[in-house]
Amino acid sequence: MLRLRDYQRASLDALSAAWARGGADDAAPGHLIVLPTGAGKALVIAALARETLEQDPLARVAIVTHSRELVAQNFSELSRAWPEAPAGIFSAGLGRREADAQVLVCGIQSVADRLDAVGPRDLVIVDEAHLIPRAADTRYGRFLAGLRAMTPGLRVAGFTATPYRLDSGRLDAGEHRLFSGIAYEADTFTLIRRGFLAPLVSKATLTQLDVSGVGRRGGDYIPGELEAAVNRDWITRAAVAELAEYGGSRRAWLAFCAGLAHADAVRDAVRAEGYACESVSGETPRRERDRIVAAFRAGQIRCLTSVGVLGTGFNVPEVDLVALLRPTRSTGLYVQQVGRALRCAPGKADALILDYAGLVRMHGPVDAVTVRSATQGLSGAGAPRAKPCPGCGALIALNASTCEACWTEPEVDADAEAPHEAAADDELAILSADPGLPDPEPAGPAPAPETGGSGAAWHPVTTLNLEAAPDGLDLVLGWRDGAAEAGWRVRLRPERSGYEREKAVSWWRGLGGGRDAPMTAAGFLEGAGSLARPAAVRVRPGRVSEQIECRTREGRILGERRTPGPAG
Repeated sequence: MLRLRDYQRASLDALSAAWARGGADDAAPGHLIVLPTGAGKALVIAALARETLEQDPLARVAIVTHSRELVAQNFSELSRAWPEAPAGIFSAGLGRREADAQVLVCGIQSVADRLDAVGPRDLVIVDEAHLIPRAADTRYGRFLAGLRAMTPGLRVAGFTATPYRLDSGRLDAGEHRLFSGIAYEADTFTLIRRGFLAPLVSKATLTQLDVSGVGRRGGDYIPGELEAAVNRDWITRAAVAELAEYGGSRRAWLAFCAGLAHADAVRDAVRAEGYACESVSGETPRRERDRIVAAFRAGQIRCLTSVGVLGTGFNVPEVDLVALLRPTRSTGLYVQQVGRALRCAPGKADALILDYAGLVRMHGPVDAVTVRSATQGLSGAGAPRAKPCPGCGALIALNASTCEACWTEPEVDADAEAPHEAAADDELAILSADPGLPDPEPAGPAPAPETGGSGAAWHPVTTLNLEAAPDGLDLVLGWRDGAAEAGWRVRLRPERSGYEREKAVSWWRGLGGGRDAPMTAAGFLEGAGSLARPAAVRVRPGRVSEQIECRTREGRILGERRTPGPAG
């Protein structure tokens, strides 16, 4: 017998009840089961197929999805859970066309126009149902319409972690919908608390991707413009430096990128940090992709950079770090990418999400995303889904009354939108509440200086000066740590090109100097009077370097990494 967890059993019971109720909506007789990534969707699909045949030994079932990897994965799970299953595969990508199988696991590309081979079916199970296009004249539309003509009583069950599309909203709403409702939806927070899914934590990143000038098409960013905006050498190297710093003790990293060139650039930067890394995309040859994924699964490759793949159906439980380097307006894509880290694995205490793209703020903590919240902001019209805690800067749900990180109670008007850069402050909560960990003792009012989630104290900045240097200039920051004076020199070289110039411009703009930074060191010195002293500074020790962070009075975070040394 298949052993299902209680929520898995409840999902099938709810589906049976929905079918039993029937309804007048004959145009959309299908029902959805919503389970988070890692919740055992493939096992529930196997159980549904088996129970269907137990109730009717002559029933014929089709399990259909969009990729050969998922076809193989679903067939493997079915065979493992039900060894005697009368199952076969119909997939050109896998070189198998076993159309006579009573339980047929198939790829939609292979069967959409082969109804004569597939024959009548009593139940169709659609895996990753969120990938079904909304138009009626699609492979899925033709496939289901053709099977329904053969078997008027055809039942359809869709499985997904994200029951909505960016361009057209809910899967069970609108013209040409294939589903009439959600029969069951599991709660991510509850499954984490009960130990079925891995807790997620999120570290602030000093590097934040700027897509303010990128256009949109179909609700999301135009791919070419997006890649052009984020695929810049200095940004990539800064982001990967942080990735390497945070990921040194973690086993398996995934980096979601904005395009082919961007994925390759991130791959090369990771290799430069001394870690094995490969890039995977839809253009990667099948055998090469299989080899790379197998090596990653075996721990021979530390990092995979990806564009357009690995967001759905990628099953490597050991993934314990996800770098979000692809800004997106799609809540579904955000949830699917983060979901790659939700699976539990031996020795995996949690998974780290590095949010370079501001996706937590845009879409909300992953366990607080709902069908309603995901579809309210179509075409970019929605408000921010998370807010910064006024005490420590952690991102928390908009309706949260207390921050789990520092126990600060937000003010009544804390739902108001804060500057984007305020998100990059401390250790951020990608969950709206504590995911089943021991409850901390309330810390009371935040001490001065603040410590935030990192443990490094914030100190008020006392001085800011620009000083000429032999090859440029130095930005000198001074602060008081108790009774002692401390300081740091930030080397700015505005007359150089590439990273050095971009770094100087970033500090100039961040300190209020204006958008048009001077082209020379002399120009910087002349305009020093327009710069605003940061409100606070802190230095965080790292594995091989120290990280200095400055917080401006507007909430912007500036920073850099350097090997430890005196301020001079």
